[in-house]
Amino acid sequence: MGRRKKQYAIIGMGRFGSSIAKTLSQMGFDVLAIDASQERTQEISNMVTHAVSADTTDEEALQALGIRNFDVVVVAIGQDIQASILTTLILKEMNVPTIIAKAQNELHGKVLSKIGADKVVFPERDMGTRVAHNLTSPNILDYIELSGDYSIFEMLVPAKMVGRNLIELNLRQKYGCNVIAVRRGSKMNISPDPHGRLWEGDVLVIVGERDDLVRLEISFDKHG
Repeated sequence: MGRRKKQYAIIGMGRFGSSIAKTLSQMGFDVLAIDASQERTQEISNMVTHAVSADTTDEEALQALGIRNFDVVVVAIGQDIQASILTTLILKEMNVPTIIAKAQNELHGKVLSKIGADKVVFPERDMGTRVAHNLTSPNILDYIELSGDYSIFEMLVPAKMVGRNLIELNLRQKYGCNVIAVRRGSKMNISPDPHGRLWEGDVLVIVGERDDLVRLEISFDKHG
């Protein structure tokens, strides 16, 4: 028997919520999209499995939707912080397995964590960090914060690295950063050969403390 497909419910069909709902649907998952506005649910209805208009601060409304049967619920409510907190609290009390909540700011994030959100995301802040890195460094393709201190970034191999190998570059010793994968075309190698030469167009996936990654980024930006 095949494994059951994970089911996702996304609450709040603003830019962030609708983007998650569409992406998960395109990946083949069952997605329930929920928003207080009938207009918004109408807009997304043909892109997801189900779309309903409901007040998620009302426990009975959530129960009627069978929300506790979903594996992951994303609370992506926009400006209404009170509704976001109340919805998260009700979901927690209903024993939803995994709750991911979007926060507007640090304080909102702290409250969401305290009342039981399994993961709190800051799309505006994270997107800002990502955009800033992409703007300042043409080699940085993507940037993900893992925690307060640690980040991962994808870096297009700069001219100065082409033809050299990971042993020669010695990034761990010089910058305290680890290369965890090398992408060449569509192929991702998660245990790269330290003796293998890097080609133009290769992408390094690097993990490290934020300050070390910034030093590495600046160093290779200067020297190309």
